[in-house]
Amino acid sequence: MGVIKCIGILTSGGDAPGMNAAIRAVTRAAIYNGLKVKGIYRGYKGLVTGEIKEFKSQDVSNIIQLGGTILKTARCQEFMTYEGRQVAYDNMKKEEIDALVVIGGDGSLTGARIFAQEFDVPCIGLPGTIDNDLYGTDTTIGYDTALNTILDAVDKIRDTATSHERLFFVEVMGRDAGFLALNGAIASGAEAAIIPECSTEVDQLEEFIKNGFRKSKNSSIVLVAESEITGGAMHLAERVKNEFPEYDVRVTILGHLQRGGSPSAHDRILASRLGAASIDAIMEDQRNVMIGIEHDQIVYIPFSKAIKKDKPINKDLVNVLKELSI
Repeated sequence: MGVIKCIGILTSGGDAPGMNAAIRAVTRAAIYNGLKVKGIYRGYKGLVTGEIKEFKSQDVSNIIQLGGTILKTARCQEFMTYEGRQVAYDNMKKEEIDALVVIGGDGSLTGARIFAQEFDVPCIGLPGTIDNDLYGTDTTIGYDTALNTILDAVDKIRDTATSHERLFFVEVMGRDAGFLALNGAIASGAEAAIIPECSTEVDQLEEFIKNGFRKSKNSSIVLVAESEITGGAMHLAERVKNEFPEYDVRVTILGHLQRGGSPSAHDRILASRLGAASIDAIMEDQRNVMIGIEHDQIVYIPFSKAIKKDKPINKDLVNVLKELSI
């Protein structure tokens, strides 16, 4: 597409704390490097409907501390069709946008990859998802804040679990990834985590019960990753009621609570670094890569790897949880 003079930014998929910090970083790094910036509202939908506005530095003032995304996010059925993507491309040309920075998760980067291939548009992805499930980056924007939200909730739940001597299943987000459940369990001192990565190996519930989960404790908390593989917290609670009726079971589903809130210092710094790096990548003529962080260093991961490869869970952490929950 020739020399890049103007970039477009959009946020897509589920919102994540730190997205605004990323928007701010991309905007200001672009302006610093002499590029024009245009904010695209409501994700790919805004690209199709032409909901686009030029951003100056002041447009991103006082947003680093805000959760959610000032650019909004929405699902877009039209963008899933070639015709819809053609309209989006025509709007890009009309607005003189030469490259896109897409902040989002797996689905958002998949959309960027297809769009880049079909219309030869330089696209840079930033990993914005609380699930932490994108391959090639140690952590994603929003994950740390969501983890701390879970921690705060479980600390409160433990008070009532202990008072009533109950077994609590706490369901957390993560789709088919157990990062939030496993690390949330370690950080909160929970007795177990039921995650999709281990469900094919053993019956995690049966193992947990048969290991005598009570031991010296008068209550137990188990974090469960929402997933068809684990069955979710409600399914597990039903199993306990049927198979182990002697236990008093309760369920708490944290749901969208995990997506909200002011981003942690870690997420603000991560988003700022990745956002600035996205402009470095554009200036280096990189395209169709996700900006990630590995061992505290910025890395470029091709979309094909970031999307297609499953990010492995650290099995050592499973053992840590097992050892520390006795």
